This record gives sequence, structure tokens and C-alpha cells, in this order.
Amino acid sequence: MSKRTRRTAAATRATGARCTVTVCRGCCCGTPAKVPHLDHEAQLTDLRSALATVAMVRRTDCLDACERANVIVVQPSTEGRKAGGRPVWLGQVNDPGAAADITTWVSNGGPGLAEPPDVLDLYSFQPSRRVRAELHDE
Repeated sequence: MSKRTRRTAAATRATGARCTVTVCRGCCCGTPAKVPHLDHEAQLTDLRSALATVAMVRRTDCLDACERANVIVVQPSTEGRKAGGRPVWLGQVNDPGAAADITTWVSNGGPGLAEPPDVLDLYSFQPSRRVRAELHDE
């Protein structure tokens, strides 16, 4: 096995064992025109800082759910998926309290391993199959 293959395998194990939090920052999400009262970059920075040791936080251009800006998708860890966890789509995440609730939930294990705070039910939605498939393909 080459050094590159070993590094790639190690990186896959490290990220596969953790939740992935995908933060939309495309045409609508993350723009003051759509959500003017939120510091979008600060929200992303706070999520990355708070979850640095427990999840991979990634930014994407558009999750195609613009009517629900700002959108965040929490994907389960490998262990969470084995326990029945599935990706959770959260929309209108436009206040610090919602981001803090997401952080707490993911820190406790996320989908499949920890119950989300009840308040996150207010943000949860199901996107179309096409949109879910596109996220899965990334």
C-alpha cells in the first residue's frame, strides 16, 4: 500500500467515524439579501469551532432548498448510520440558538446515536429525492 493510499484510508476512517454537517452557503443561504439579520460567516465559523473534534463541517454552494434558507444537513457517523440514523435536513437555521442546539446534538452523537433537542423538530424538513440524491453523490 502506498503512502498516499494509507493517508486516504486513514482520512476516510477519521471522517467516516464522525458526523458530517453540511452548511449551505450558496445563492440564497448565507446571503444578507435572503437572511439579513444573521452573520452567516460567524455562524459557519462557530459551527466549525464547536464541532472541530466531533464532526466534519463543510460548506456547499447550494442544497436546492432556497425557500428554507439557511439550510444545514446533519449526516450520521458510520456508527450512527448502523444504529439507524439518517441525514437530517434543517431549514431556517437563522438564529444562534438553533446552531447551538445542532452543536449540542452532534456533540452527543448526532443521528442514530442521540435524540435531537425537541426544538429542532421546528427546523426539520424532507427535501425532494432528487436533492437528497445530489447531496449523497458529493
